[in-house]
Amino acid sequence: MTPEATDAVSDRLPPGFGELMRAVSQRAVPIAILSRQVAGTRGRSLIVNLPGKPTAIAECLDAVFPATRYCIDPIGVRDWRLAI
Repeated sequence: MTPEATDAVSDRLPPGFGELMRAVSQRAVPIAILSRQVAGTRGRSLIVNLPGKPTAIAECLDAVFPATRYCIDPIGVRDWRLAI
């Protein structure tokens, strides 16, 4: 899903997700500032656009995972799963 599609279907775009993922990615890839990572909520779902490389995905998820609780609690999610 592209960031434009995430933006189009999201009820809300939680601030900071894209910035943090780009900052983490920039440690390994100098041009990561140009990456298009973003997150949004739709109904009771949190959508996170991640980079394409498995190592970069792991780094970005590690970085944003602590904040996910604060995004899913307000939208009423009690049981959740990760779908990649």
